[in-house]
Amino acid sequence: MQIHVVQPGQSILEIARAYNSTVPAIVRANEIPNPNQLVVGQTMVIPIVGSYYWVQPGDNLYSIGRRLGISYQTIAQANRISATQPLKVGLRLYIPPRPKRKAEINAYVEPLGGRVTPELQQSARSAAPFLTYLAPFSFRIKRDGTLQAPPLDNFSAIARANGATLMMVVTNLEEGKFSAELGRIILTNPEIQDRLLNNIISTAKQSNFRDVHFDMEFLPPELRQNYTNFLRKAKARLSAEGLLMSTALAPKTSATQAGPWYQAHDYKAHGEIADFVVLMTYEWGFSGGPPMPVSPIGPVRDVIEYALTEMPASKIMMGQNLYGYDWTLPYVPGGQYAKAVSPQRAIEIAAENNVPIRYDTKAQAPHFNYTDSAGKQHKVWFEDARSIQAKFNLVKELGLRGVSYWKLGLPFPQNWLLIENNFDVVKR
Repeated sequence: MQIHVVQPGQSILEIARAYNSTVPAIVRANEIPNPNQLVVGQTMVIPIVGSYYWVQPGDNLYSIGRRLGISYQTIAQANRISATQPLKVGLRLYIPPRPKRKAEINAYVEPLGGRVTPELQQSARSAAPFLTYLAPFSFRIKRDGTLQAPPLDNFSAIARANGATLMMVVTNLEEGKFSAELGRIILTNPEIQDRLLNNIISTAKQSNFRDVHFDMEFLPPELRQNYTNFLRKAKARLSAEGLLMSTALAPKTSATQAGPWYQAHDYKAHGEIADFVVLMTYEWGFSGGPPMPVSPIGPVRDVIEYALTEMPASKIMMGQNLYGYDWTLPYVPGGQYAKAVSPQRAIEIAAENNVPIRYDTKAQAPHFNYTDSAGKQHKVWFEDARSIQAKFNLVKELGLRGVSYWKLGLPFPQNWLLIENNFDVVKR
């Protein structure tokens, strides 16, 4: 499989011929709405076995193999050339597929407005073959230890048909926000904790959830040990019932990181107690903040590398967004919120406004600017095949358990093709 970046003047027919592919195959794989209106800088995944490399000045087979993670002897054999011969600049080399490694993949799915739309259900059905876990968001804890369930519709049947494990996401959301007070009530009252765990176990068994995932956020710093104690208690109860337990962790870079989102999350303790954790490595660029990449690779790496000092890589799932944002400029704190956009919609916006897509190599993220019909300036940061592949390379480099997506519902076909190309998805 090949990632191609559209260059000025290129047509989809020209691209297909360069890779021995076909226009219909490329259009279908990338769900390209208008193949005759490609955007300069747009990426597309070419659905071929292996990939191609064009020789650059200074290249030799050894340097190419080292860069691509494959032996130079394998490249020579695949192209029926001598392993020591000089290479002509511009020569097209075929690169055989590289071995895939096992990984676990999770995706949250959040019904809004009290219902599962047909579009959201189809999004879950399309993604499920590539998932280890499907995680309906969320079961909200009530102050008396009962649970308010999200609409589940056919999620259980979709998971079962695709060999995915249902993840029961349990949160301290109250009136649409993470509640510090609700967290305090639950984490300081053993009787309510017991009632909550009884309800979790009963619901998990009734609805075929096999992992219980605690996503408790915005907890007061003084509840750090209370949360750890609760997780130990929960783990003992859940393990006795044959259930996994996982947690979500705010993106920290040190044990002493200050702030209400961070201080009650003890990475070392979670790493010891939970079967695995999800690092929420996204939302550096967020709807209420200034324009910037949602998950720039540098900060993502920083969080993961700190986590690796507190827990084994085999317990870490890297969080990844399936969306970007469209900001109206100038950005004013507390002013207009950015609009979430899918990677597909971002490309459409660039095409509609006839602007090229640029790529920030430091952040490993695509972006562009445009002016709308009312004359207002906009900045869009989003994800594409390059940014996702960069994150997958990080997962493989650091030996992580896998990837967790927030959230299904916005189309991004390239992502699922790249999962299939990079990983053998574990089915539990």
